[in-house]
Amino acid sequence: MFTGLITGIGMITEVTPPGGGKDARFLIATPPGWPGHDIALGASIACSGVCLTVIDTAPGWFAVEVSAETLSKTTLINWKPGSKINLEGSLRLGDELGGHIVSGHVDGIGFVRGCQPENGSTRWTFMLPLELAPFVAPKGSIAINGVSLTVNEVIGHEFGVNIIPHTEQHTNFATLKPGDAVNVEIDMLARYVARQLSFKPA
Repeated sequence: MFTGLITGIGMITEVTPPGGGKDARFLIATPPGWPGHDIALGASIACSGVCLTVIDTAPGWFAVEVSAETLSKTTLINWKPGSKINLEGSLRLGDELGGHIVSGHVDGIGFVRGCQPENGSTRWTFMLPLELAPFVAPKGSIAINGVSLTVNEVIGHEFGVNIIPHTEQHTNFATLKPGDAVNVEIDMLARYVARQLSFKPA
């Protein structure tokens, strides 16, 4: 379980095998001092919003394996050496829940529609898959590439958020541009409310 508050930006340094749609192994370099403690084998780390299991690690890097299924349903299929990704370690007992509850299970792929300065922040707009649009509401929460964000407005299957300079500087939002694909995780509460409303006992 995660909060959507990014604690570091990692970089893909190696992909095995490169390209294709089969299972892949990623070597990820971590920023100096991240995460502030030793990374344990088997640990869960949210990598741009995708919960992945550490299979190998040493100071300054860790490795993960990703199935073809995950590659096909996330932006990880586009990762290559040099790609910058958002990192967040899993919650520990007693940690502050500063964002919202994020599972690391991506619901779909969205696309950046545009971004423009707005006062002291940046207004970003995204296009959702049609099937996810009913789960997104103004002032609700959503995770984009693992970043916990508050929705400003929703028009059809597009929505907008404002991102402050601190968030841009400490996530990979600085690398995004219109047309780029992003991992989307809808609010867990919205998912369960929709399930309750649609459930019809046999």
